[in-house]
Amino acid sequence: MTDLSGLSIAGRVVSPSDYDWNEVRQGQNLAVDLHPEAVAYPESADDVSKVVRFAREQDLKVTGQSTGHGSPALPPLDGTILIKTDRMREVSIESGTRTARVAAGVRAPELGIAAIKQGLCFLPGSSPTVGVTGYTLGGGLGWLARKHGFACNHVRAFEVVNADGQIRQVDSKTNPDLFWALRGGGGGYAIVTALHLELLPIPEVYAGVLIFPAEVGAPAIRAYRDWTEKVPEELTSNLRFLRPPPLPTVPEPLRDKPLIVIGVCYIGSESDGEKLIKPIRKIGDRILDTVATIPTNGLSTVAMDPEDPVPSMGHHAVLRELPDEAIDAFVGAAGPDAGSALLLADLRHAGGALGRPAEGGGALAKLDAAFVMNGIGVPMDPKMAPAIEEGLDRLIDAMKPWVGEGGYFNFADRPCDVNAILPDETCSRLAQVKRSWDPENVILANHSVSVGP
Repeated sequence: MTDLSGLSIAGRVVSPSDYDWNEVRQGQNLAVDLHPEAVAYPESADDVSKVVRFAREQDLKVTGQSTGHGSPALPPLDGTILIKTDRMREVSIESGTRTARVAAGVRAPELGIAAIKQGLCFLPGSSPTVGVTGYTLGGGLGWLARKHGFACNHVRAFEVVNADGQIRQVDSKTNPDLFWALRGGGGGYAIVTALHLELLPIPEVYAGVLIFPAEVGAPAIRAYRDWTEKVPEELTSNLRFLRPPPLPTVPEPLRDKPLIVIGVCYIGSESDGEKLIKPIRKIGDRILDTVATIPTNGLSTVAMDPEDPVPSMGHHAVLRELPDEAIDAFVGAAGPDAGSALLLADLRHAGGALGRPAEGGGALAKLDAAFVMNGIGVPMDPKMAPAIEEGLDRLIDAMKPWVGEGGYFNFADRPCDVNAILPDETCSRLAQVKRSWDPENVILANHSVSVGP
C-alpha cells in the first residue's frame, strides 16, 4: 500500500484502511467493483494538480471520474489514484455570451437549472445522474442532437491538469490539438477540471414519452421507422423495448410488464409538435402519454432513467439502416417473446446534424448511422449476470447484418480501445495527442488509445 501521508489537499484522500472505503470507491454503476490505490476528492484544480504530481512521484497512475457512469470500461485500477470530482460543483452563467463555466463535478440537472433561469439550455442526455464532463468528453448524444449535434462540439474551452500536474487552459487557439481530442475522444489526455460551454436559447420543448404494451410489436416499430424518415431535424426520438423491474419505485401499471416506449423531443410549438407526433399516437392504445410542453431543464428526466445508483451491464452498436428484416430481428432478440434478461433495448434516431461534420468539430465530428442501438441489463443479483451477457450478445448478433463500423463512446460499456469506436484517421491523430501530452500513460481513461511502439 502506498504511503499517502505526503498527499495533502484541501479536499479528502481516502485509502483502503478508511472506514468508508467500500462506499467511496463505488460509482453510479454498482455492477463495477473498483479497487484503486486511493480515492481523492479534490475541491479545486490546485488539488487535482497536487494529486497528479504526487502520483508521478510515486510511480502511480490517475483517472478522473464525476459519477462513474463509464466505469464498466475502465482498466484495472491497481496502482491508480481515482480522482472523484464530486466536490467541484460550481456553475456560472454568462447570459450575454450564452456560455457557462461548469466545474468538473456538475451533474446535468444542476446545469439545467442554472441555465433555465436565463432562458437557456445545454444539450442534455437521458440520465438525471450523469456528469456533464464525462457525458461531454464522450460526445454527448442528447435530446436536441438531431438539430444541434453532439454536446462536445459546443465546448468553447477546457480547464485541465495535464500529466505533469500543470494547470492549463485549452481552446481552439491555445493547445488546439488537446482541445480537438477532448471533444469526443474521451478523457485520457488530461484531467478536466472545468468546461466552458455554449448554451442555446431554448427555454422549452414539446417532449415526453408514449408507452404502449409490447404486443404492438414489429408493426409499431415499422410505423416508427417510417415516421422517422419524414420528421424534421427539430425532432429527436427513440424507441425501446422496456420491462421495468417489480420495484416499489416503478408505477404499478408499468411494473414487470413488457412495454414499447417512444420518447420524443420537438424544438418548436406545442401545436406543431402535436401534428408531428400524431402518427405515433395512432400506433395503439397508450398506457401512458406524458408528451407536453416542458422547460428544457426537465429533459434529463423524460426517459425516467433511475436516479439512484444501480448495477448495470450494457452493449451497443450503430445501425446503418433499419429495414423490415432488421426490425424482425430486433423483435426476435429483445421483444416480449424473446425470453431476454435485458431491462431494455433501445433504438435512437440519428441523422440530421449528427450525420454532418460539425464546423470546427472535435474528435467526434459526426456519426455515420441511421440509429444507435443500446442494450442494458440490471443484475440486481450477481447470478443474473451470465443471462444478461447472453442477452446482450444475442441482440448484437441478431443485428449484425445492419451494424455499421465503429460505435458511440458513451454507450461502449465493454472494455475496448478507442480504435474500435472512432475512425482510423481519428484514432491516429488521437494517438499523436496522447504521445504529446501523456507519453508515460499517467492518465487512464475508460477507453484507451493505441499509441503504438
